[in-house]
Amino acid sequence: MSEWYVFDEVEEIVFTAKCAKCTKSTFSALCALCGDALVQTPKTHQFMQLTRYKCISALLLLISFLSSEAKAQVIGGRNVFSYLTLPQSARVTGLGGAQIAVRDDDPVFAIGNPGALNETMSGKVALNHNFFLGGIQHGYVSYAHHLKKWGFTMHGGLQYLNYGEIKRADEFGDVQGTVKAGETAFTLGAARPLSKRFSLGLNMRMAFSRLDIYRSSALLADVGLMYADTAHRLTMGLVIRNAGTQLSTYAGLKETLPFDIQLGLSKRLEHLPFRFSIIAHHLHQWDIRYNDPNLRDDDVLLFGEEQTTENKTTAAIDNFFRHLIFSGEFLLGKNEGLRIRLGYNHLLKRELSVSNYRSLAGFSGGLGVKISRFRVDFGYGAYHLAGGVAHLGIGTSFK
Repeated sequence: MSEWYVFDEVEEIVFTAKCAKCTKSTFSALCALCGDALVQTPKTHQFMQLTRYKCISALLLLISFLSSEAKAQVIGGRNVFSYLTLPQSARVTGLGGAQIAVRDDDPVFAIGNPGALNETMSGKVALNHNFFLGGIQHGYVSYAHHLKKWGFTMHGGLQYLNYGEIKRADEFGDVQGTVKAGETAFTLGAARPLSKRFSLGLNMRMAFSRLDIYRSSALLADVGLMYADTAHRLTMGLVIRNAGTQLSTYAGLKETLPFDIQLGLSKRLEHLPFRFSIIAHHLHQWDIRYNDPNLRDDDVLLFGEEQTTENKTTAAIDNFFRHLIFSGEFLLGKNEGLRIRLGYNHLLKRELSVSNYRSLAGFSGGLGVKISRFRVDFGYGAYHLAGGVAHLGIGTSFK
């Protein structure tokens, strides 16, 4: 059970406060500048808040899409509907948290890249549930169907997130009850082949959020392109994700959505039942490092002198790898009945590690077993020394 608290006058986690006189945001009950009482304003919450970022981005594939410009060097902390970036299946969790470059019969891949939709997914249904941190429950249900007459493959999915029980307390810490908070998203998508190797897909998504008495909704879209070279066992994917706008806001202020541009490559080896993948994310924003001098590593030079300034080359290399997710999947047995997965997300590793402590943050793994007409998957992602995420999924076919 979650032990989060939401205060009536100074609401932590979900809300901050702003002075009506000098507009200075703070977590105090009184403004530090003028001493006036504060007015509550809802702000975006993300479980591991990094800091604010602002990006100007936009629109579409093939003709043009909007470029973006980042501020404050970070990618988290100011997006609404951030739950849309969580891995939707146990398989994806085991593969590092993102997968847009695999084209097989798994219908869940269509939410990451609608271009991955194909005829082999027809009749497949998948149910996945994520036992997230802090008592949060997150899941995704999906189904795909091929329309032979029209040459399209379509899919639909429901994503849900329940924050669990959040205690409401007054400014003195006295519990006054509970706060209800949850979010859902409905996705409908379709794809068709452009040629023998290329396919193009589109997802449309309605997202809803409820944070106590505050509500918001948004309309979003994904555009995905998939390239599949079966002769060389090579697939590549390009996706523009979560482009859209808020339809209704929490308190009259529009906030940014978790827009992303991703590029992925997947290759299955010829003489080994193994497929490796590399996914690049946040391609619209180069610098995604969280530059906190208090968390700087105590690097030591060769002659024993402590390094007081950050090496620009080292910083650039670190920033480059923060854009990448590496994963591999062993496909064993008859009809690939056993699958073993490993993944590494360098961004999670760097952002969620604790200084001077070793941890497996950023690493993930999983297992998939096919039993008759059912496929059972388990994935585990290490987030922090405090714990990780367990993801369970089951899928079957109606055909």
